[in-house]
Amino acid sequence: MGVLSSWPSDSELDGIRNTVAEMARVDVNVVKIVVSPYRICPLGAHIDHQGGTVSAMTINKGIILGFVPSGDSQVLLRSGQFGGEVSFRVDQIQLPKHMQENYPSDTEECKWGSYAKGALYALQRGGNHIKQGITGFICGTEGLDSSGLSSSAAVGIAYLLALESANNLSMSPTENIEYDRLIENEYLGLKNGILDQSAILLSSYGCLTCMDCKTKKHKLIHPPELEMETKAEAKIPYKILLAFSGLKQALTTNPGYNRRVTECREAANILLKAAGKDVEPILSNVKPEEYVAHKSRLEPDLARRAEHYFSENMRVIKGLEAWGCGNFEEFGKLISASGLSSIKNYECGTPSKVLYLIKGLRMGQSG
Repeated sequence: MGVLSSWPSDSELDGIRNTVAEMARVDVNVVKIVVSPYRICPLGAHIDHQGGTVSAMTINKGIILGFVPSGDSQVLLRSGQFGGEVSFRVDQIQLPKHMQENYPSDTEECKWGSYAKGALYALQRGGNHIKQGITGFICGTEGLDSSGLSSSAAVGIAYLLALESANNLSMSPTENIEYDRLIENEYLGLKNGILDQSAILLSSYGCLTCMDCKTKKHKLIHPPELEMETKAEAKIPYKILLAFSGLKQALTTNPGYNRRVTECREAANILLKAAGKDVEPILSNVKPEEYVAHKSRLEPDLARRAEHYFSENMRVIKGLEAWGCGNFEEFGKLISASGLSSIKNYECGTPSKVLYLIKGLRMGQSG
């Protein structure tokens, strides 16, 4: 059961405050901090963009953004992971990436600033008048960027919260889930769903977060061992192992991601037409019995995408029950089945051989 390490540490926070104070030439005590954790998705992989039901929880690693309001419209940012200095003005209208061909582009060194500009785009898109920028220093947990823990969503949320604070805006978690979706879907052109930002903004200590990505309703599920204990006294009856394959890739540089989302929609369109339904072509609009009745109409690639969606939804339902009962062995088996389906049916991630080797390890893990 092990003791949870404290994150962020006092030394991390002090270091970031001192850096921002030096950048902005202000007293260290006026520096504000945003902490935006990374997340894991035990069950519900690759189905949020189809309106599926997913599970998630945050971990004690993530993004820290120290900032102060700039006093004018200027944004000035530095990063602990990336070089260069990002600067822009909040009184400039931000356009989605695909509409920026005729505008000066960031240098290669400063492309990490896209999420800050995306946050401004999302707030402008929502009708908010952003007048004040920020001076900030952002830093992520070393070695975990672009590693599948939603560092991009954590960064986007951090910038949203900082810009909102600087402009005296108070947004609900639901509103910021939508704003971060605008960063990803509209500004950057990614076709992902709302799993990542929902997990970051809605999760709670010791709970599994369940999110219906179609209705946008969520619930927190406690394992029975934690229900009668306070946070200070709780003994976690499990440990989470993060196995890093050694490969990193940002979704913005991976064309296969959007292609698979499109294939899911193509599969949904065929199934819905066969069922005589004229609705949005996402797989959550296809009833399981309609899928069974008409799945033979799908070409092999589309059939695999649909099979992953419907089998993964079922694994989520079973997994929520197992978690609520404290049956972590069954929960782990479902995670393993989810990973295998992600390889065979959704055909994503690192090369299959690497993942099969990882799955072949036996160190007392449940899944």
